[in-house]
Amino acid sequence: MARLKDIAEYVGVSISTVSRVIQNDQTRNVHPETKAKIWEAVKELGYIPNQHARNLVTNKQEKSKARTMKIGWVANPKQAETNPYYANIYTGIRDTLANNDYTLISITKDEIENESLLLKAIYELGIEGLLLMDRIEDSLIEYIQQQIPVVGMDFHYSDKNMATVDYDRKAAIKTVVQYLVKQGHLDIGFIGGGAGKTYEDLYAEHRFKGFQHAMEEAGLAIQPEWVMNTKWQMENSYESMKSLMKRDPLHLPTAMVCASDLMAIAAMRAVIEHNYKIPEDIAFFGVDNIDMGKYSSPPLSTVDIPKYEMGRMAAKTIMEMVEEEVKLSIKMILPFELVIRESSNIKRT
Repeated sequence: MARLKDIAEYVGVSISTVSRVIQNDQTRNVHPETKAKIWEAVKELGYIPNQHARNLVTNKQEKSKARTMKIGWVANPKQAETNPYYANIYTGIRDTLANNDYTLISITKDEIENESLLLKAIYELGIEGLLLMDRIEDSLIEYIQQQIPVVGMDFHYSDKNMATVDYDRKAAIKTVVQYLVKQGHLDIGFIGGGAGKTYEDLYAEHRFKGFQHAMEEAGLAIQPEWVMNTKWQMENSYESMKSLMKRDPLHLPTAMVCASDLMAIAAMRAVIEHNYKIPEDIAFFGVDNIDMGKYSSPPLSTVDIPKYEMGRMAAKTIMEMVEEEVKLSIKMILPFELVIRESSNIKRT
């Protein structure tokens, strides 16, 4: 059976580095490429972290005979609790699992990234499948898939060898831009958040990619000062919009495409506080169709995402995989629809 030493030699790093990655030790940084190589080695060499975990894996067949009916859910806790978009998906998952006598177990990202805790969740708690709404490294996903079925609910996973349930984020934003162009808008800005752990990389985020493509197709230039990476924080959206209006009040976009309704609502407040009118001066369009958008002032135009249905289909898919009714990595892309309200419904001449 493989040891830490074997992995260290395989990758060409120290034993302590291997240990830090496997135990998810945050006290020292390890380069992402090195992490990926270590997890790949773990998979290739069949490493199991300690005697307790070895015993858990040895007993896997015996445990599997008795169904636990437990599904794990990995999501950013703050988003799941405070963001209506995630809350509606969660409700769809919970209701569907409960109706089929399954129990939903919340697991943190830190637990998933610590192999000992991961194996404990699978073999002691009895997690039979995993639903991912938070991003983890590809090499770790492959390792988890060797243990239990996994379904991802993020467009980030759409090109991976795993089952996914989501909507086409690029296409949604392209449709919004096309609508605004038909309304006569030529000066269009973007508010969103980046990809990755720190949300820094806006250019890797799919909704922004959709914005870029649609602007290019329309022959419109993207003004860098009108592109705001809020890191998905409402306060950042509000402050960024406020700063734009103070910095250059005579050169403002006529429309803002926002990657979520929450980002749009925060930015709209800044516009109104500066005595601009929506949509006469600046039109706004969001994504998600959360209930709050119907009651903003003015009501927010948005992209309706079937959030509850997304959760329901993800739950249905993981149940079918656990019960071995489906063995293929199903890719399910759900439809979206524009909802036109007062924040964008005036044509410009």
